[in-house]
Amino acid sequence: MPTQRLVGSRIREKRLDLGLKQAAVAETVNISPSYLNLIEHNRRRIGGKLIADLARVLKVDVALLTEGADVAVLDKMRGAAASLDIDVEINRSEELAARYPGWSGLIASQARRIEALEEQVRVLTDRMAYDPQLSGSLHEVISAVSAIRSSASILVGPEELDQDWQRRFHTNIHNDSVRLAESSEALINYLEAPDAAIEHASSPFEQVETYLSSVGFHLAALESRDADPRQVVVQAGLGGAATKLLAAVANRYASDAKLLPLKAFEDACRTTGYDPLALAERFEVPMTPVMRRLAQLPPGADHPPIGLATCDAAGALTFIKPVPGFSIPRFGGACPLWPLFGALSRPFQPIRLDVVLPGANPTRLLCYAMAEAKVPAKLNASLVLQSTMIVLPDTAQSEGIPLSVGVSCRICPHADCTSRREPAMMTGQSASVL
Repeated sequence: MPTQRLVGSRIREKRLDLGLKQAAVAETVNISPSYLNLIEHNRRRIGGKLIADLARVLKVDVALLTEGADVAVLDKMRGAAASLDIDVEINRSEELAARYPGWSGLIASQARRIEALEEQVRVLTDRMAYDPQLSGSLHEVISAVSAIRSSASILVGPEELDQDWQRRFHTNIHNDSVRLAESSEALINYLEAPDAAIEHASSPFEQVETYLSSVGFHLAALESRDADPRQVVVQAGLGGAATKLLAAVANRYASDAKLLPLKAFEDACRTTGYDPLALAERFEVPMTPVMRRLAQLPPGADHPPIGLATCDAAGALTFIKPVPGFSIPRFGGACPLWPLFGALSRPFQPIRLDVVLPGANPTRLLCYAMAEAKVPAKLNASLVLQSTMIVLPDTAQSEGIPLSVGVSCRICPHADCTSRREPAMMTGQSASVL
């Protein structure tokens, strides 16, 4: 077994925990102390009766000696080590995990926590830069402060004002101060609001995506041929513009489900390796509904995580289904190198690209993208394009060099990127001159 060479480390750890001497244990299992010493230093492979005898002496189950450390824990430990600019013993990570499972679990847990915090920083950075609610609140505060300052400067100026004008300016200052207090309170409430309150104040697009996220982006009620999208919209309980957007999504979902029935589509996905080009050819349908259908596969059915993003011809994101390792900023500033945006320059041409995201543990993904007409073309009218991209885990790891894409210029470490549009924070990187 792959972790057999670490059995000795676990035997030694258990023996020391029990306070047993090496010679006493060796005598009990009828081997020499020197041979047991070689075993404990992973210089001899053991199995069968001997390991069973040692497990009995050490009062543990055989599986506790033979089973290796959790692979996920090892991967996370190695990833954490790779993210630090210090010399660590990568080759001894398995031994550390075997001898000290508690500490190794803590290291892995902290690495996951750091990743989550970095993701929160990225999201908050985008919100600070592009959130219209926050921008509007700040504008109200600055506007009120400027008005108060303007009125006050007149009152303290050298020119004498009669009582009537003084009273007017005092009234203006009072009204503006009330407005400042209200706008400041609204800003504080927004910044301190729980996630649910912020989500409630989000755009209609975000409200729809939040609802779809709650059901795993899979609308089971629309999988039958006689499904009624209106029932899904009513049950979602959204309001205003979000209701209209969800209705459009539900209608398109029902249409895609009829075009590509779930059972047959799932079977074909497993056969073709979730290749949208192969699936489009098999079902003789366009590639775009296939990509949408891939993102609608039911969660918990052993399908790989599949992300989806769509944008209009201006590059504005109109839909996002994030998955681990893939996230595009909600409020703008997305990296223009993503195939989603590149497809707009090549309408009706399928694109397949391996991409890699920056970071201590670079994430490698496989992207398929295609830009098509959103509505049928009309005589002498501009072509209305919409680009669609799906993102899958890059399990094949092709030999070619993947396309290096970023998340947002503000936090992207690629200093030499020719597509940079603004400086990165705290790095001294500057935007490219166009």
